[in-house]
Amino acid sequence: MSPSLDKMFFRQIYIPGLSQFSYFLESEGEAIVIDPIREPYMYLDLAKERNAKIKYVLETHIHADFVSGHQEIAERSGATIVYGPNARTAYPIYMARNNEAIAFGSFYLKVLHTPGHSIESTCYVLYDENHKPTAIFTGDTLFAGDVGRPDLMSGNKSIYELTQMLFDSLGILKSLPDDLVVYPGHGAGSDCGKNISDEKFTTIGEQKQKNYAMRATDIDSFRKAVSSDLTMPPEYFFKNMSINIMGYRPLEDVLKKNINPLSPEEFNSEINRAILLDTRDSEDFAGAHISGAINIGLNGFFAPWVGKLIDMDHPVIVVADAEMDKESITRLARIGLENVRGYLEGGMTAWMNSNFPTEQIEIIDSDKFLSVISDNSHIVVDCRKKREFVKVHLKNNLNIPLEDFQNRINEFDKDKNYILVCKTGYLSMIASSILRKNGVRQVQVLKGGIEGLRNVKDVFTMEV
Repeated sequence: MSPSLDKMFFRQIYIPGLSQFSYFLESEGEAIVIDPIREPYMYLDLAKERNAKIKYVLETHIHADFVSGHQEIAERSGATIVYGPNARTAYPIYMARNNEAIAFGSFYLKVLHTPGHSIESTCYVLYDENHKPTAIFTGDTLFAGDVGRPDLMSGNKSIYELTQMLFDSLGILKSLPDDLVVYPGHGAGSDCGKNISDEKFTTIGEQKQKNYAMRATDIDSFRKAVSSDLTMPPEYFFKNMSINIMGYRPLEDVLKKNINPLSPEEFNSEINRAILLDTRDSEDFAGAHISGAINIGLNGFFAPWVGKLIDMDHPVIVVADAEMDKESITRLARIGLENVRGYLEGGMTAWMNSNFPTEQIEIIDSDKFLSVISDNSHIVVDCRKKREFVKVHLKNNLNIPLEDFQNRINEFDKDKNYILVCKTGYLSMIASSILRKNGVRQVQVLKGGIEGLRNVKDVFTMEV
């Protein structure tokens, strides 16, 4: 769905690896960009396509999970960077007032200050040429099925105070028309909420009915609902916030340094000095990989897992599929990971052709899995989040969420056999690579995860 506005061009841009939405709006040659990712080109190219000038770059808040492209877009286009009230940055911005109108072409956006996720969090309500509200861009204040967590960007405010602010802000959103279309800042998979659903848009009315936080009628029940089951914020969130407040180097400069091809011999000489990140899909990784590599595939929630599991300040070297080396390094830069020494030129084919050693991880099918677990010779570890595990899980297995693996590595016995499971197999391969890197050698991964066992009787325990 997009606003049915004859005189306005609208595009929602979704970045799967970040679960992030940004927006491009244009009317009569004047454009607005909302919450852009770090690469400025897609927005600049859209403006060129539309023969338009980007007038404003609007930020709904200071982002924690990615580096915004607002500065580069502004520098290249002459646009003004706009934040809501209370924003503080080291570079020039326009701090809009609550209820202020921001005009472009025949339309305007009204600033709606909605603190809670952060003190500067702001929504923007789109009005058409007849001054009718048609859509709202809610950033991380309101998602489909969830709200922004109030424990990330407290500034000088306590979480207690921010939760009250968020409750009050949602009260403002509830007063808007039920048919107002909501365009959020994130979809399913983002850590900016705890259980965001996968819709790309929703309405105020739908969220009043379905969203647990919007249904809360008093502050005490709201506090309990919003704060329960929150995981610890990833460390990279705080690094990204700092970058977005202080400013950053142009992406082109970062990529020029980091997209550095290394021969197998050069790559091998870096292994003991850098984290080895393999971005291929899990089956390719399992078939042949370099000892000590951590596998986080581009085909899943790449950026959030890199941010949680890879030390942002430590040098990184990359193994990628053919033609995906630049993409891998660009995605790392999106979340502020810029200390990349280079990538393996020619990938694993070149490595093996140079007679360097490789390792494998066995992926077992459901028949072998059921056979193995029947004799109690293996320990099954489910690496999904606790709330997913509680809803449905295999009988007689442990739950160690993937984000906890590195801190709980001492719980694994190097003489025991382990089978890693998750929903689809993506997290299991990441987990198995972490175990292997830490000397736990006897690991296998269930092919297709527990989804592949849905039709097997008597292996699941369901939530009561």
